[in-house]
Amino acid sequence: MNEVTKPRVLLVDDDASLLKLLAIRIESKGYLVSTVESGIEALQALKSQTYDAVITDLRMDEMDGMALHRQLQSRYPSMPVIMMTAHGSIPDAVEATKQGIFAFITKPVDKDELFDSLAKAIEIHGVHGDETPTQTNIVTRSGAMLHLLEQVKLLGPTQVNVLISGASGTGKELLAQAIHQHSHVSEGPFVAINCGAVPGELLESELFGHKKGAFTGAVKDHQGLFQQAQGGTLFLDEIGDMPLNLQVKLLRVLQEKTIRPVGFQEEIPIDVRVVSATHKNLPEAISNQQFREDLYYRLNVVNLKLPPLCERREDISLLAQHFAGLIAKRMGQEQKQFANDAMHALVRYDWPGNIRQLQNVIEQVVALTPGKVIAAQLVESALNSNAEPLSLNDAKKEFERDYLINTLKMSAGNVAEAAKLAKRNRSDFYKLIKKHNINVESLI
Repeated sequence: MNEVTKPRVLLVDDDASLLKLLAIRIESKGYLVSTVESGIEALQALKSQTYDAVITDLRMDEMDGMALHRQLQSRYPSMPVIMMTAHGSIPDAVEATKQGIFAFITKPVDKDELFDSLAKAIEIHGVHGDETPTQTNIVTRSGAMLHLLEQVKLLGPTQVNVLISGASGTGKELLAQAIHQHSHVSEGPFVAINCGAVPGELLESELFGHKKGAFTGAVKDHQGLFQQAQGGTLFLDEIGDMPLNLQVKLLRVLQEKTIRPVGFQEEIPIDVRVVSATHKNLPEAISNQQFREDLYYRLNVVNLKLPPLCERREDISLLAQHFAGLIAKRMGQEQKQFANDAMHALVRYDWPGNIRQLQNVIEQVVALTPGKVIAAQLVESALNSNAEPLSLNDAKKEFERDYLINTLKMSAGNVAEAAKLAKRNRSDFYKLIKKHNINVESLI
């Protein structure tokens, strides 16, 4: 493990000798450890460095461990805190649990208990990456997402069209907003439409507008979304659901930079950044003559692929705390904390409905929790009730992808050998690997 990926731990205790001893022990387990002798110093340290866990003494002068924890809850809500005390008692432990302390350990510290608690904290809450780029509403510490956001920063100032691909619920509109926020038109409007949610016969009018009397029910002139997005960004979500006849007209708009509202004779010039998104496999739709190839290449100058939530598990605890905070603020309540096993249940779950499903589950458990701590049993119940069954096609695709990955692992990444095991010719096997976007090198 290199220095960049090692978990960082902040150790807080006013006993200098114990501080030094614990630091040596924790570092021996592969952690990067910083030490401070007070809660005030801890808060200062956190301003200049990101940490993955805080281990603090309970009894300290000026600011004790519980006061420090309250400050951390306010400023860094997803930060796991492990509390140590030489004055251990059942009431202290109960109170610490109610306040959302990750673990409560009595002195003299049992090193195995400390290491187990620290390892579990890192497993659940993940290792912090660099800070998320500014000017986005995306909550993440996933390396894959941070790389994606770096691409967004580079793409923002350009004029190129961007196609965002990813499963439903992965946050495609938020990524489109991030592109807009980093662009030269960030001061202009951001206008979004789900192309699959508007009937085909109305979508043309919705996008391009119409003239009074152009069709039955057109009782007045209507300005379309392209005009509403003038000087800004138009986000075309689920572009794969757009009817073919409208795809032709959209292609012309992208080429000519003009629109013609329904019933108008003249062209209207537009200056709009277009970002589109889909959960569909557009190359497959092209081969099935359901999507125009020329429009695909016009939209797909740059493709950004959003990973499903199950591939960014380090974000689950961060997002859960974020949603819990938003809900508490909306309801005028104090933010509720997750019991350790409750958060562990969230992190273990595969989230077929991605971030949208996670948000629904958090809404449910926050609403049904009368106290300050969200219990594991409530989370498990919510996960069962929110389970989204796969369609037959999705189930087949998932099985096929899992089979390919397992076969490649058995052959140590040797594609020819894996093809033999699968009783397929190598050319077909390569096509299946490409179809499922499997990185063979990562399986070796």
